[in-house]
Amino acid sequence: MMKNTLMPMKLLMVVMLNFAFAVHAQSSASANAAGSSASAAKPSLTVTSTQVGQSQMSSKLIANGSIAAWQEAIIGSESNGLRIAEVLVNVGDSVNRGQVLARFASEAVNADVTQAKAGLVEAEATAVEATANADRARGLQASGAISKQQIGQYLTAEQTAKARVAAAKASLDVQLLRLKYTQVLAPDSGVISARTATVGAVVGNGAELFRMIRQGRLEWRAEVTSAELSKLSQGMQALVIAPNGEQAQGKVRSLAPTVDVNNRTGLVYVDLTLPKDKKQAHSFKAGMFARGEFVFGNSQALTVPQQAVVVRDGFSYVFKLNNDQRVTQVKVQTGRRMQVNGSEVVEILSGINAGTSIAASGVGFLNDGDLVKLAGAPSNPTTSTKK
Repeated sequence: MMKNTLMPMKLLMVVMLNFAFAVHAQSSASANAAGSSASAAKPSLTVTSTQVGQSQMSSKLIANGSIAAWQEAIIGSESNGLRIAEVLVNVGDSVNRGQVLARFASEAVNADVTQAKAGLVEAEATAVEATANADRARGLQASGAISKQQIGQYLTAEQTAKARVAAAKASLDVQLLRLKYTQVLAPDSGVISARTATVGAVVGNGAELFRMIRQGRLEWRAEVTSAELSKLSQGMQALVIAPNGEQAQGKVRSLAPTVDVNNRTGLVYVDLTLPKDKKQAHSFKAGMFARGEFVFGNSQALTVPQQAVVVRDGFSYVFKLNNDQRVTQVKVQTGRRMQVNGSEVVEILSGINAGTSIAASGVGFLNDGDLVKLAGAPSNPTTSTKK
């Protein structure tokens, strides 16, 4: 009986031992396979590297605003009820001070001038006669040949005649002035920006005929916040960029003494120096909306290439290169941007130190902890060659 009982127990122990050996062998095989897989891990991306450097960057204030005429002159009619006979300029023409812009029909005015001249001649002839009579009366005053009443009449007639001469001269001056106003002259040099004068139209006194940008000068009216307004000063340099990309230099002429209560912005008036090239100068027109920059100076800053920075969830990151060829995602705060040798660099305000190696390409495809390969490095530098 005892022998029959021991035999099944021995058989069970043998089965259990065999199972334990099988499990151990399978675990060893799995571990070896995992190690082999780890040793054969491949980089997820090949990248180039760069270092966080230091550069001189200019401090700028970016602003937007409108381009407008420095001063716009309104040229109107100084004649009343005359017909426009000729218009000599059009919109966009450059004119000089005193240049004739338009002419009114002057026939009626010439007739009035002739009539006024004739009236002056008549008044002068009457005055000559009255003066002669007054002189004779004064000569006979002591002799008593004529009465004092008659002497007074001659003297009064003389004064009246002289007054009529003065009135005739004034009337002639009025008509000559009307004749002068039959020509519309440019009050200053500049560029015609608008024209309402039409040949054949009869216009009243004071009617607008032309508008002119005085001296062809344009200004940029930049809108800045009240906090930024305190950083600017008269004489500061600015760079204004037209909608098509053309650039013009500017200089701050004045700052607005008040701030708009609705949007809390103030105006900065910048005189523009247009490019000498006419095609480039025509890129700047009154009424355009333009972007510009105010330059404060240069300062030292940490910089990285723009392509080394990736934006995710509203934050900026760079990827630090570790010794094990894995990358660490580092959150940074960016600042100014600048073009250096045709490439854009970004200022790093915080998050990483100067001299740190970071990935310079392909950062948009990287994640924290990824294994990468540096461009130009061997594919598996940790593996030695078997002899």
